Amino acid sequence: MNPFRWSYRVSFAVGCLICVALLAFALYAEYVLGMEPCPLCIFQRIGFIVMAVFFLIGAIHGPRAGGRWFYTGLVLLGALFGLATAGRHLWIQSLPSDQLPSCGPNLGYMFDAFPLAKVLKMVFTGSGECAKVQPILGLPMPFWTLLWYILLSVWAIRATLQRAAPRLRL
Repeated sequence: MNPFRWSYRVSFAVGCLICVALLAFALYAEYVLGMEPCPLCIFQRIGFIVMAVFFLIGAIHGPRAGGRWFYTGLVLLGALFGLATAGRHLWIQSLPSDQLPSCGPNLGYMFDAFPLAKVLKMVFTGSGECAKVQPILGLPMPFWTLLWYILLSVWAIRATLQRAAPRLRL
């Protein structure tokens, strides 16, 4: 079965499954490998959750023409949020040690103690725990998430542009 000939529904269902698998790996890395997620890591998970939800809704609904672009746009919104977060995370990890921000409170405390706008500012400013590089196959986790956001974005666009294969007439 050629994945470049899959229908919109199947392609979006596969996109959802990939997002769920990536989230499952994040939980595996956290609870089995002991990789404690920083606030930026948690925000990257939110990007995959948003993408998974809209991949799933698009797969279930299976709209035609413009409706496909609506779901693809929502998937891409989740991807853009994730790309911005992963890019910021990689930038923080590339800073020299003397320029790293100090460690801040955990995300749960920030949501309890501060308004949402301040939490977002604090998270994207970064903290010391976001600078810790924990490689997977030799590359930092934010690099992998950045790569997957790009691949899944291309996947969603390809599925939307895919025309139905002509049916055989007997």
